[in-house]
Amino acid sequence: MVSSKELDKSFALLDAIFEMGCNTFDSAHIYGGGDVERTFGRWVDERGIRDKVVMIGKGAHHNLDRRRVTPFDIAADLHDSLARFKFDYIDIYLLHRDDPGVPVGPIVEALNEHLQAGRIRAFGGSNWSFERVRQANDYARTNGLVPFAASSPQFSLAVMVKEPWPECVSITGDDQQAARDRYAAGNMPLFTWSSLAAGFFSGRITRDNAASITEGYEKLAVDCYAREDNFARLDRAQQLAKEKGLTASQIALAWVLNQPMNIFPLVGCRTAEEFAENADALEVKLTAEEMAWLNLERGST
Repeated sequence: MVSSKELDKSFALLDAIFEMGCNTFDSAHIYGGGDVERTFGRWVDERGIRDKVVMIGKGAHHNLDRRRVTPFDIAADLHDSLARFKFDYIDIYLLHRDDPGVPVGPIVEALNEHLQAGRIRAFGGSNWSFERVRQANDYARTNGLVPFAASSPQFSLAVMVKEPWPECVSITGDDQQAARDRYAAGNMPLFTWSSLAAGFFSGRITRDNAASITEGYEKLAVDCYAREDNFARLDRAQQLAKEKGLTASQIALAWVLNQPMNIFPLVGCRTAEEFAENADALEVKLTAEEMAWLNLERGST
């Protein structure tokens, strides 16, 4: 995560990633209390590259006081983000959370207003269920409006034991097969988050040390993914990685990339070397047999 407290380091990382060909970046209104947006916007401005980058922004996240997926909050967060970035528009704007208790109509109408005003170029939902996305797009089509262009659920080789934050939506696991099939049939772009399971496939978390990890991002990975079936997936990813001269993380990311969906994994990195390793996974092709074996599917050996 970029930060104004480490401006030189953040700029150096962004420069290196950009030079390697990455031109799409993900952020959110709540990240760093706004510092991430300000830092990224300053980098873009100083490099003079607004027309060369694609910004995925997110807003309307709930807070401790109230649920915030409303036209008012969408507008407030969007205007905050534009001011922080010092941008005229955000390329892809995602609602960071959903509120299934409210109708989709006013939400779709509000997003269309911002689209028509030029503040955003496309929009969608992060942590929206497939059914709610479908409802939103049905409303848009019925009323002559622009529908959601993308969805951003969690998806990875490792199945979440529990959600890392309240009201996350995942399409991982056997019980989400229908959602994956529907996304594949509609070819909707999916910006899947935590596709490396919060670093679970780095190998830093093992069966032996998981119980002793009590803080930091690795604690999040332990809480969400450290169970025996996922360790078995990690074992297989490490075995296949050794055979192919890759890392387990590259195998896990390739597993996501080789899915029959229009998928664009969102992956964080702390160094340029980590980004380069992730990017190399784009070239890794896995067979159907390897995909099934990694996922512990019955009949795979």
